Amino acid sequence: MGFKKEFVWGGATASYQVEGAAYEDGKGLNIWDVFCKEPGHVYEGHTGDVACDHYHRYQEDIALMKEMGLQAYRFSLSWARILPDGTGKVNEKGLDFYDRLIDALLENGIEPYVTLYHWDLPYELHKQGGWLNPKSPDWFYEYASIVARHFSDRVKYFFTLNEPQCTVGLGYQTGEHAPGLKVGPYDYFQIWHNVLLAHGRGVDALREHSVKPVKVGIAPCGALYLPASEKPEDIKAANWATFHLMGDQISDVSWDVGFCMDPVFLGQYPEDVLQKFGPYFPKFTDQDMDQIKRPLDFYGQNMYNAVPVRAGEDGSPVRVSRYDGFPKTAIQWPVTPECLYWAPKFLYERYQKPVYITENGMSAHDWVSLDGEVHDPNRIDFNHRYLKELKKAAEDGVDLAGYFAWSVMDNFEWAYGYSERFGLIYVDYRTQERILKDSAYDFREIIRSNGENL
Repeated sequence: MGFKKEFVWGGATASYQVEGAAYEDGKGLNIWDVFCKEPGHVYEGHTGDVACDHYHRYQEDIALMKEMGLQAYRFSLSWARILPDGTGKVNEKGLDFYDRLIDALLENGIEPYVTLYHWDLPYELHKQGGWLNPKSPDWFYEYASIVARHFSDRVKYFFTLNEPQCTVGLGYQTGEHAPGLKVGPYDYFQIWHNVLLAHGRGVDALREHSVKPVKVGIAPCGALYLPASEKPEDIKAANWATFHLMGDQISDVSWDVGFCMDPVFLGQYPEDVLQKFGPYFPKFTDQDMDQIKRPLDFYGQNMYNAVPVRAGEDGSPVRVSRYDGFPKTAIQWPVTPECLYWAPKFLYERYQKPVYITENGMSAHDWVSLDGEVHDPNRIDFNHRYLKELKKAAEDGVDLAGYFAWSVMDNFEWAYGYSERFGLIYVDYRTQERILKDSAYDFREIIRSNGENL
C-alpha cells in the first residue's frame, strides 16, 4: 500500500521567479517587469531582473535536481520571452532557451512539465487591456499554439494556467500583484470569464497543434477546508465548504474552488455565486461554457494549508478558530498537514480526474550555518507530516498522479521579494551560489523509497 509505482516526484518553479535575464535575447517586457519598478509594490523594491539567474545557470540547476533525485520539473514559460509583443513575431532566441532547458532535462532523466502561464502577461497586451480585453482568449490560443508546435515533440505534460485565482484576485481585485489594479465588480467577473475562456482555448491549441499526443491539465489554488473531527457531519460540511461560497464579498469569490473549477470540469458557474453576484456577470452563452469545459487529463492543485470547519446546527459549515500559538511557517501560513488528505479526496470525488499536487512546501528562516551547510529540520518535519497525509489519501483510493515540491530553489516570491525562502536549494543572491539544504537530501530518500520511508 502507498503511492503507486508510477507516482511522479518533482519540484516546481516559475519563469519570472527564477530565470532573470529580464532584458536579454529579445525578451519583451511583462507586467511584473513593470510592476516591480513602481515604488511600494514589492518588499524593499526587489525585482526579478536577475532572480536565480536560471537562464544562464540552468545546467547547474538541473545537475542539482538530478542529485536530488527529482523525476520531474514543473516550470513555466515566459510568454514575453517567446512573443515579445504577446502576439505576432516569435522570438527565436526565446524558443532556443527553452529548447536547451528541455533537452538538458531529458538528458538527465527528468520529465518536463510545462505551465503556459504563471502570471507574467506580456506588457504590450496589458496596454491593450490585458485580461479584460475580449481578444485575450485568442491571444492565449496563438501563444499556446506556438508552444504546442515547437515543444510537443519532447514535452508530454502541460498545464494551461497556474493559480488563476491569483491572476484575477490579486492582480485585478486587490492590486497586490501585477498589474496592480483594483477593478469594479463588472470588470472583475469579465476578467474571470476571459481567463477561463483562455484556458479552454489553450486546451484546444495544445490538442490541435501538438505533433505528438500530450496530456493537459490546469493548476489552480483556492481556499481549502478540512473537517474539525471525523464525524460524518463535519466531513460533509468541509466537503461542501470546499466547493461553495464561504462569504458574501467579491474577494471571497476569488478563492472559491467551485467558482473556478466547476466551469472547467462541470461546465457551469456555481448557482450560489450566480445568485449573489449574477447582475455583475457578463453575458455568456452555452458555447462559452462548452469552450471552458474542454476535456482534461488531470487536475493539478497547489495546496499549503486549509481551514477547519464543523457542522453547525443546520449542517452548514462553521469555521473553527485555531488555538493561540497555532504553528505557522515563516510566511505566517498555518501548518495543517491534513489538507493533503482531505483536499485531494474531495477534489477527486467531485471532478473524477487524477490529482497532482502541483505545489506544496514551506517558507523557513534558512541561512548558511558555520559548517557551510543549510540545516532546515522544520522543513523536513513539514514535508513528512504533509506527505504522510497524502500517502493516506492514496491508500484510501484517491487517484494521485504526483507531487511537486515548492520550490526547487529559493526564488523571487512576488510581493515578498527575496524575503521568503521556500526552496529545497539555498540560493545566495549575492553570488548565485547554490547549496542543497538538508531537506533536499531528505526528499531524495523519500523519492528513492516512493514514500515508503514516511
